Amino acid sequence: MQSIKNKTIWITGASSGIGEACSYLFAAESANLILTATREEQLKKVQQKCIELGAKCEILPFDLSEIDRLDTLTDKALSFFGKIDMIFHNAGISQRGKAVETDFSVDKKIMDVNFFAPVKITKQLLPKMIENGGGTIAVTTSISGRFGFPLRSAYASSKFALYGFFETINAEYYDQNIRVVMICPGRVKTNISYNALEADGTKHAKMDDGQADGISAEKAAEKIIRAIRTQKPEVLVGGKELLMVYIKRFFPGLARKMVRKIKAT
Repeated sequence: MQSIKNKTIWITGASSGIGEACSYLFAAESANLILTATREEQLKKVQQKCIELGAKCEILPFDLSEIDRLDTLTDKALSFFGKIDMIFHNAGISQRGKAVETDFSVDKKIMDVNFFAPVKITKQLLPKMIENGGGTIAVTTSISGRFGFPLRSAYASSKFALYGFFETINAEYYDQNIRVVMICPGRVKTNISYNALEADGTKHAKMDDGQADGISAEKAAEKIIRAIRTQKPEVLVGGKELLMVYIKRFFPGLARKMVRKIKAT
């Protein structure tokens, strides 16, 4: 069982949803927190609550689509507490648009935020983690990273790619005390559908029914923290929709037929 106390944890996508809920649970165990998201004012609110719960907490507002500035961002994160014991790659953008109709700039932004930002940050942090004796890399993927889903071509691709990269990291650096925890949510009631990008890049700007009916971010966070404590390789988080992961694994033909009939929003 991994202790959280006094560990330095960097969380992206920390201003709301899963990232915010996990921040509070980590804070209650006296972690040193670094919180990143695009919304500085909301981050300040999360920071204040984390401090009240007993954490040392710094904020690092940033738009992860600015790939060329990520090295500077990571150096700044490292400067706060001198090391990072865990990086929680939680930030992400979803999508609402058919593949051919979606502008390529939307595909690129989704891949930059969801995949290339975690990759670049990890490549810079990993040598320092190994030098300090090891560390944990937690990654929020999605059940859309297990099977293609209508209106989510770039989003699903980014989540599939996370599995490929971070499972490889786990294989290559396990003997150097690097542990990877893949967090695979289904429906969690967060703002992800509200902030999803339409085919032309505008915000979806509404809460989808499936999202609204999902489990709470707080309930999801409890399960995620347990998985991180035990360094579980993968944890599925959600409700009955998670059955689709097992249908895809054991009955792939049936899964393909089911996906084709989904009336996605």
